Amino acid sequence: MKAIRIHEHGGIEKLRYEEAPEPKLVGHSDAIIKLRAASLNHIDIWNRRGLTGINIAFPRILGGDGAGIVADISDQVKTIKIGDAVCLYPPSGCGRCEFCSTDREYMCIHLRVLGEREDGTYAEYVRVPARNCFPIPGGMSFHEAAAFPLVYVTVWRMLQTNARLKPGEHILILGVGGGVASAALQVAAAIGTHVIVTSSSDEKLDKAKSLGAEQGINYKRSDFAQEIRRLTDKRGVDVVVDCVGGDSWVKSLASLAKGGRLVTCGATAGAKPPTDIQRIFWNHLKIFGSTLGDRMEFREVLEFMAASHTKPIIDQVFPLGDAALAQKRMEEGKQFGKIVLSMDS
Repeated sequence: MKAIRIHEHGGIEKLRYEEAPEPKLVGHSDAIIKLRAASLNHIDIWNRRGLTGINIAFPRILGGDGAGIVADISDQVKTIKIGDAVCLYPPSGCGRCEFCSTDREYMCIHLRVLGEREDGTYAEYVRVPARNCFPIPGGMSFHEAAAFPLVYVTVWRMLQTNARLKPGEHILILGVGGGVASAALQVAAAIGTHVIVTSSSDEKLDKAKSLGAEQGINYKRSDFAQEIRRLTDKRGVDVVVDCVGGDSWVKSLASLAKGGRLVTCGATAGAKPPTDIQRIFWNHLKIFGSTLGDRMEFREVLEFMAASHTKPIIDQVFPLGDAALAQKRMEEGKQFGKIVLSMDS
């Protein structure tokens, strides 16, 4: 089969489009998926560059998100059948620890995510646990089905499970355009909240407004914390989605109303920013960190997307062989929504 593999860490030149062995059934609960599409996440770039702290066995096929057709199943699999169209829940755990025993595999210390400790979805075929295969919501293409799993289950956990975002509340989403931020915008708008977004691009701010954002702040031209106070009559917002970190962190805390909640799943601008601890306890703020979510949350995402007719925003589709160009676009921050790799090209 054709696949994108890395044989060592480094730049996009390390991505090789080459022949690789097709995966085989190993356990009694495995499934082989003939992939029709995969989508990019920032973790793919961090894995390529060796920035996750995880030892990756080479060669490794990258990619955590995918969708396709069930090509083969092991003898004990009853939940899916050959020919089913499925999207993939990305993580698997050890099956033995306290987290796995309570279906919280995303917290397993031996977590195995596609594209890291397991070969991923930048390929024509992938092996996954059958219980990680879910039916694609009706009316959704393979490209769209590959674009939502990792970011949407993460966003759902941040906004619904942790922040408990409610209709009528005000939410600030930093750095709109990326996969997580655009998913947060869609979920928040569908719930009926007042959405404010930031970006350094007026074009992205205009796009966000067309998708439901009420206000856009260009953080290159103004201090977004001060703008939030102005726009909310000095009250602040109920929830901030900050996956940026760095210099934005203190401003995010300053943007929150009393009792506000900040949710994060990343720190693209720096993981060790200064923190105003007094502001946290005086204003009764809550900070939630999240990565991924459990299968129940994934099912809730699928139900939400079906009921609300929400589809992930697709930025651009590249042929599998052009994965280097796709990752370059993501590294340069040019995308709005998800970048997808197609196996049909």
